[in-house]
Amino acid sequence: MSDPRSEYQRRLAARQAVVDRVDRQIRRISDWRLGVFVVFLVLLGFGLADRPAVLAASFAPLFGFFALVVVHEGAYRRRARAELAVEHYRRALRRLDDEWRGEGVQHREFVPADHPYAADLDLFGPASLFALLCAARTRGGEATLARWLLQPATVDEVAARQEAVLALRERLDLREDLALLGGDVRAAVAPEALVAWGSAPPQLDAARFVPLRLLASALALAGVVTAVLAFAADLGFVPLLSVAVIEGVVMRALRPRTAAIVAAVEGPRRDLDVIAQLLGRVEREPTAGSRRLAELTAELRAGEVAGSAAIARLARAVDWLEARKSGLFAPIAFLLMWELHGALTVERWRQTHGPAIARWLAALGQLEALASLATYAYERPDDPMPTVVSGGPRIACEALRHPLLPACVANSVELGEPLRVMMVSGSNMSGKSTLLRTLGINVVLALAGAPVSAKSMTLSPLQIGATLRIEDSLQNARSRFYSELRRLLQLRDLARAAAPPLLFLLDEIFHGTNSHDRKIGAEAVLRALIEEGAIGLCTTHDLALAEAVADLGPRACNVHFADEVVEGNLVFDYRMRPGLVGRSNAIALMRAIGLLPASG
Repeated sequence: MSDPRSEYQRRLAARQAVVDRVDRQIRRISDWRLGVFVVFLVLLGFGLADRPAVLAASFAPLFGFFALVVVHEGAYRRRARAELAVEHYRRALRRLDDEWRGEGVQHREFVPADHPYAADLDLFGPASLFALLCAARTRGGEATLARWLLQPATVDEVAARQEAVLALRERLDLREDLALLGGDVRAAVAPEALVAWGSAPPQLDAARFVPLRLLASALALAGVVTAVLAFAADLGFVPLLSVAVIEGVVMRALRPRTAAIVAAVEGPRRDLDVIAQLLGRVEREPTAGSRRLAELTAELRAGEVAGSAAIARLARAVDWLEARKSGLFAPIAFLLMWELHGALTVERWRQTHGPAIARWLAALGQLEALASLATYAYERPDDPMPTVVSGGPRIACEALRHPLLPACVANSVELGEPLRVMMVSGSNMSGKSTLLRTLGINVVLALAGAPVSAKSMTLSPLQIGATLRIEDSLQNARSRFYSELRRLLQLRDLARAAAPPLLFLLDEIFHGTNSHDRKIGAEAVLRALIEEGAIGLCTTHDLALAEAVADLGPRACNVHFADEVVEGNLVFDYRMRPGLVGRSNAIALMRAIGLLPASG
């Protein structure tokens, strides 16, 4: 396996060399354009001075000038692509250097309300796991990756994704192409909208296509003939105006349907072009090493026409339709029944290929999601693929680290039979909540099909439920305590469903109430979750609650994080130890920040 940093640096240098080389070409072409244009002006000046031969010769540099304009535009496009590639590898190096925060796809709209762990584990938003992972160019790819992070997969599905991710891990050329095709435009068209458009009832019956096409062709031909006769044969404009009136009546009668057909595809025109290029690129990619990749590329190629070719054909039809809006061409387009011809072409395409849109976009979305995970796997060569097994709830992690915290201290966690719950005690800032987030986010990665930040991990499919970021709500008139109760009720229902079993991550359970009520309530909640087959971690500052888990016997144990005061400063090692914590640092923290006076 290649070293990510050295390979990225090599590719960055190569792409930057292309930028520099094309810059030099652009300057040379600019000089040539100027020189050729000066020659044209000189020859034109001499030619206008009653020298016909010189005047005729001046067209040669003029044609050369236009040819250089075309070459110039091609050079600009090559430089733009190379500059995008340079930025692509700079971003990759920033990820390796942990300087990527603030970049990436940061939106949260994929998360349903009251999701049991997305906010708690920082899956979406700035500096989130999704922002680090997502390299998709389409909304469908983003939505697919988000769904994988929000829903645990089955054992077989995880195995299929892992195989595909490992097969794609070293394919840097593919991932570069997927990042650059279509320029810097991210296809924003909602896949649901395209799928709904493709499967909607027909605007025009198939039986009417041929008659309408013949009518449009006949009127267009009549318009051309009468226009030629009017201007070339001096036969007057009455026949031309008559044809134009008939065309106007026909278009007015059909306008409600043609306008609906055209409006549905004009908006996502640029997105269609990006999608067509992406489809074309993945259709050409070898699928060796992964059954899932073979299945997805087969979905794109199924039928008489490949998905990329079909969508490219639709994009060209929309381009032709757009031409009717040109001020100079608009009268000619009207005479040629351009809008009707274009609408018929688009509607015929939709009725032929529309049902396949859902299959194409779903396959492309999965391929983009797999490519995103493959990039993550490539950039973390020491992170292993977890072993996902069937059977009862279990998880065993050795040297587990947080993927978003490079300096995170590693800890090991094992739950299953007989141990079902760890009660984690410790002082403030000692690492209790970080341990819960570390375990949760790695389980999310594991069940999405990605590598995990650990020396090793074995787990069964688990549904995560967490209370790490429970907040009050003025809008909904909920206190923090009431919001916690609602989330715990949600987790109880997930545990009862057991599809898959629940992994609960409870942070400072019931810390918003008194010690007596907290102890009774927390014991009842933990016992109920365990009885329903759940496993998990629970943190607390309340040593009475930590001691009470002894009533659960071998199904529960106490672990803790310790600290010490060194020269008046609190020092943490963030290592989990067995047993109860022996001291609290709250008073020391208050003194350290000056809230309380120093002890005498």
